[in-house]
Amino acid sequence: MITFTAAILLVGVIVYTLGVRAQDLPEPELVSPTRRLEDRKATIYENLRDLQFEYRVGKLSDQDYQQTKLDLQRELARVLAEIESAGPGSKFAPAAPAPNTCPHCGAKFPKPMKFCGECGKPMLAGAK
Repeated sequence: MITFTAAILLVGVIVYTLGVRAQDLPEPELVSPTRRLEDRKATIYENLRDLQFEYRVGKLSDQDYQQTKLDLQRELARVLAEIESAGPGSKFAPAAPAPNTCPHCGAKFPKPMKFCGECGKPMLAGAK
C-alpha cells in the first residue's frame, strides 16, 4: 500500500514538473556586466577578510599569506579598473536614477529631497 502511494505521488510530481509551460515561467532577471563586476569585487573583499582571519589564527604561513594576499589584490585591481572603465557614458554604466528617485532603494518622491523618506540614505548631491 505504501509503495503504491509512493508510486502515485512520484508519477504526480513528474507529470506536474513536465507540465509546466514556458509562458508560466517568470522572465529571467537581466544582469548587467557591471553587476557581475560589483559581485566579483565584493567576493574578493570577503576573501581578503577571510585570508587575514586565517593568518591571524595561525592557519597560514607568512609566505602563503603574503602570496595569496598579493594575488587577490592584483585581481581586485583588475576588477576595479574594469569598473572604472565602465564609467559614465560607457555602454556598461547603469542608468542614472531620476532626480526624485532614491539611488539606494528606488523609492520615488514628488519633490526633490536631501534624504530618502524610505531608507533614510542621502539622495543625489544635486537635490535641494
